[in-house]
Amino acid sequence: MSTASPASSLPLSASRRLAPWLESRNIHFAWVIAGLTFLTMLFMSAALGLPGAMLQPLAKEFGWSTSQISSALAVRFALFGLMGPFAAVLMDRFGMRAVMCAALSLVGGGMLLAAGITQLWQLWLLWGVMLGLGSGMTALVLGAVVSNRWFAQRRGLVMGVLTASAATGQLACLPVAAWMIEHWGWRAPLLPLGAICLSVMALVWALMRDRPSDLGLRAFGAAADAPPAAIPPKMTLATPFSALQMGMASPTFWLLAGTFFICGLSTNGLVQTHFISLCGDNGLAAVPAASVLAMMGAFDFVGTIASGWLSDRYDSRKLLFWYYGLRGLSLMWLPHAEFTLYGLSLFAMFYGLDWIATVPPTVRLTAQSFGAEKVGLVFGWIFASHQIGAAVAAWGAGLSRTLLLTYSPALYTAGAACLLAALMAMAVRKKSPIAG
Repeated sequence: MSTASPASSLPLSASRRLAPWLESRNIHFAWVIAGLTFLTMLFMSAALGLPGAMLQPLAKEFGWSTSQISSALAVRFALFGLMGPFAAVLMDRFGMRAVMCAALSLVGGGMLLAAGITQLWQLWLLWGVMLGLGSGMTALVLGAVVSNRWFAQRRGLVMGVLTASAATGQLACLPVAAWMIEHWGWRAPLLPLGAICLSVMALVWALMRDRPSDLGLRAFGAAADAPPAAIPPKMTLATPFSALQMGMASPTFWLLAGTFFICGLSTNGLVQTHFISLCGDNGLAAVPAASVLAMMGAFDFVGTIASGWLSDRYDSRKLLFWYYGLRGLSLMWLPHAEFTLYGLSLFAMFYGLDWIATVPPTVRLTAQSFGAEKVGLVFGWIFASHQIGAAVAAWGAGLSRTLLLTYSPALYTAGAACLLAALMAMAVRKKSPIAG
C-alpha cells in the first residue's frame, strides 16, 4: 500500500475515511472515482464546446473571418488529441489527481482570461494552446484509464458513461451559454464556467486516488480471492513512442486510427464547432440552434451509455459499422433539412444517439488487441487521430464557408468519409492481445 507525503495526507485521509463508510453500505469507492472523472470530463468538455457558440459574435466584434477563428479552434483540437498518449505518461508519473487538477486549472484559467482578449494571437494562446493542452491532459484517455484500473466488471458501461459525459458537456451547456451571449455578450458565460472548473478541481484534490490498491481495495467486480492487480513499471517520455511503434506494426491500429480520424472529422470538428453558424446561415437564431445541440447531447448521453452496454455483449466491429454508416447518411441529409427548431429535431435525435457512441467499442477493440495495461497509451494515439480529424474539419469547414459561402461541401465530405469508416470497421480482425 502506498504511503502519503505530507502534502497529500489530507486527500488521502479523506479517501480512507470515505472508502470504508461506503463499503459498509455496499458501495465501492470505484464509483466515487467514476463520479469525479464524470464531473471533470463534463465541465472540461463544456469549456471545449463553448467557443462554438462564439464564432459569429467574435467575428462581429473584432472583424475576424470564420476561417481565422476556426484556425485557432483547430489548434485546440490538435493539441487536445496529441496530448492523449502523453497524458497517460503524466498520470502514471504524477498520478491522476495531480494531472486532473493541473488540467482543470489550465482550462478554468483560460476561460477567465479570455474575457480580456483583443487580438487574434490571444485567442490562439488561450483557446488554442491552454484549452487544448488542458483538455488533452484528461480527455477520453482518462476514462479509459479509470475504467480499466478501477473496474474488473462493467468496464464497457463505465466507459460509455464517461464518454457520454464528454460529449454531453460539449453540447448541453450551449443553450444557456447562447442565451447569456445574446443578452449580455460573448464574455458572459466565461466567468461561471471557469469558476465551476476550479470548484471541481477542489473535489478532485480532496478525493481522487490512482488505483484501488492505494486504499487497500480490489477493482470493482474482482473476485474476493484475486490478488491485487500488479502495478506496471513507471513510464517515461519514450513510452508513448514505444506504444506507437508497437501499434503501427498492427493493421488493427491503422484501421482503428483511421476510423477515429473520421469520427473526429464528422463530430466535434464539424458539427460542434460550426453547427450554430450553419444554422445562422439558414435563418435559425443562436439560442434555438444551441437547443438543437443540447438535444443531441441528451440523446448522445443515452446512445453512448447504451453503446457501452452493447459493447460488453456484441461484436464491436458490427456496432461500429452501424454507427458510422448511419452517421454518414444523416450528415449527407443535413443540407436538405428544414432549418427550424422542429425541423432539426429528427436530425438531433438520430445523429445525437450516434454522436460518440463509437468510443466504447473502439476502446474495447483496442484492449482486446493490445491488452488492458497498454490500452491507455495505444488508445491515446488512436484518440490523437480523432482530434487531428476534428482539427481538419474545424479548419476545412471554416474555409469552405469563407471561400464558398456554404458548409455543404464539408457536410457531404464528412458523410462520405463515414460510409468508408463503416467498411473499415468490419476489416478489423478479432484476436487476443499481442505480446510486447
